[in-house]
Amino acid sequence: MTPPTHDTPYLFLISDVLNSGIDRNDRTGTGTRSVFGRQMRFDLSDGSIPLLTTKKMHWRSIIVELLWYIAGDTNNNTLDQQRVKIWNEWADPITGELGKIYGHQWRNWGGTIGGTDGVDQLAIAIDTIKNNPESRRIIVNSWNVSDLGEMNLPPCHFCYQFYVDTKSNKLSMIMHQRSCDIGLGVPFNIVQYSILLHMVAQVTGLTPHEFIWSGNDCHIYHNHIDQLTEQLTRGPYTSPSLDLNRSITNINDFVYDDFKLIGYDEFYPSIKMEVAV
Repeated sequence: MTPPTHDTPYLFLISDVLNSGIDRNDRTGTGTRSVFGRQMRFDLSDGSIPLLTTKKMHWRSIIVELLWYIAGDTNNNTLDQQRVKIWNEWADPITGELGKIYGHQWRNWGGTIGGTDGVDQLAIAIDTIKNNPESRRIIVNSWNVSDLGEMNLPPCHFCYQFYVDTKSNKLSMIMHQRSCDIGLGVPFNIVQYSILLHMVAQVTGLTPHEFIWSGNDCHIYHNHIDQLTEQLTRGPYTSPSLDLNRSITNINDFVYDDFKLIGYDEFYPSIKMEVAV
């Protein structure tokens, strides 16, 4: 079997946006080059994950933020205490609160901040995978229209759905993203959801299969064009693999040390890009 190079579909997406996108204004005033409606597919059945090798990715931030979502946490102080700064621009400067963003919607839809009085979508999805695997309703949705005004940043990756191949006991996932920052956001998004697929597969006794990323407004900020053009010149290395602590059987029990990155030995230097706020 040829070792996976999961950078390839991402690099193709960069090239597609640069070559066929249109220049548009945007909310931040930075300006973007944009296309509408694209897809990337990643076969994870060999244990691999699409952690980019054409630029070094910050592994700690990826895992800490994902666990923060799963915990239902919406306060930036939790991340800040772990030296993860990616939500600083949107957090309340006094309380650290971000409102009813991803973690709240995943674990407490319709409930109060910090409470457990709402709907735990992720728990329901995992239970459905175990007990009704052919269901077409194994969905976790972050786009809660009634809560958008209470979010410091509305969800970019707004919905994901699981699919169980009941013949081979394999689990796949598709994630839908309305706003896709190709330079900074998408590299995090594709690897985090791939890791989430590995986690859910483990706690449901299935084998991870395919992660499918579906992007709507796929854009490159004008001040990222030079950096991403440089990234296109870099030939990708073999993608790394994920080794989870096999003793974990509950999605709530994972901690940072349960994630081991295997084979992330060859990669290019990180690429500095400014966040558009």
